[in-house]
Amino acid sequence: MSQPQSPQWANASAPASSTEVEEDNGNIMGDLMAPVSTLDEPVMETIMRDVRSVVSKLRVVLLPLDRTTPFGYAGISQEEIQPGANQLVVINRLRDWDLWGPLLICLWLSVILSIKAPTNQASAVFAAVFVTVWAGSAVVTLNAQMLGGTISFFQSVCVLGYCVFPLAVASVVIFALKYTWFGVVWLDLIWLGIALVWSTRASTIFIGQYIVKERRALAVYPVFFFYIFLSWLILLF
Repeated sequence: MSQPQSPQWANASAPASSTEVEEDNGNIMGDLMAPVSTLDEPVMETIMRDVRSVVSKLRVVLLPLDRTTPFGYAGISQEEIQPGANQLVVINRLRDWDLWGPLLICLWLSVILSIKAPTNQASAVFAAVFVTVWAGSAVVTLNAQMLGGTISFFQSVCVLGYCVFPLAVASVVIFALKYTWFGVVWLDLIWLGIALVWSTRASTIFIGQYIVKERRALAVYPVFFFYIFLSWLILLF
């Protein structure tokens, strides 16, 4: 006598055990945390991703305003406070360092000042500006690290390089107005003053978060002199 067949719903597999669920979750997380390979990625997609990253960091430097606070991340004191969600996004963008943006900004400033310089001094001016940007960033970073700062070397160089952008914009404005009625020294000083304050504020607020309060002034004031020297080069040429 044949045995009765079990209904179809009775043959369904039993629910997975907790161990199996944990293993599946572990495999999923392992796939998510695995390094992303861009070898098979189209070149244009890789370039556009880098361009979007550079643009987002430039927006952080140029537009530091936050919807929830009047001064955005500039309102974050270096004390132990809890920044808002938008401010955390800004900080995380600056922590994700790259050197493409600083390199382009450095080349931009070097080219502009070499064009303004006398013909026989163009190459020397280009080299001087290029070396000043990178050597100055390195010196300021090493100074911060010797004072106990926890910021990484390339992270600091990235922030300092991106914050040169307002000075680069000021150099273009001065160059464009050089042969007009607005090409006077006192107006040049105004453009440079605005750019200097903007660059210094944007960089010191971020770098100062990694320095203890007692040594913060010693780590921050070289940043001001670094941008002062670049401003002097812009005004000189």
